[in-house]
Amino acid sequence: MNTYYTIEEKYLQAIDKISYGKTPKALKLLNEIISNDPLYARAHHQLGMIYYYEIKDYQTAGYHFKTCMELEPSFPDNYTHYLDLLVFLNMEKLVNTISTKALNTQGADTAGIYDLLGLFYEKNKQWTKAQEAYQKAFMEVTDNKEKADIEMSLNRVRSKMKQTLAYTYQITE
Repeated sequence: MNTYYTIEEKYLQAIDKISYGKTPKALKLLNEIISNDPLYARAHHQLGMIYYYEIKDYQTAGYHFKTCMELEPSFPDNYTHYLDLLVFLNMEKLVNTISTKALNTQGADTAGIYDLLGLFYEKNKQWTKAQEAYQKAFMEVTDNKEKADIEMSLNRVRSKMKQTLAYTYQITE
């Protein structure tokens, strides 16, 4: 007896498989969805998540995150993970573009976006920009654990800023 599922039912099955740690089965279902409906943005998002966090295939993850964003630009969940990948890969031009889009998307994790921007600037030794981004993240955050993490990031950047201050010496006669 054949059981026929709608695309949405298959998608929910895939999400269920992911939540129970059955990534291979979820991957199979999501690929079936994409082969039947290549424009199903949320399947691309979940594939991006699997390829980024589980398989560590960053090029394929980027493809799926980007495809999801192009197909459904108002889907806020995609931006944080896509931006995380871009910061990890240190892709400056895309970090700037995607963060701007994310900050203009209803429902996007604003604190998370600013936090990732702070991390990007910190990795690139742009201390002032990193501090500004972390301060914006601090003002947006609503979760106590995330708040503590951002405070630690701010302290870390301040410490680095102090370490790189130039000393001026004057010779007096």
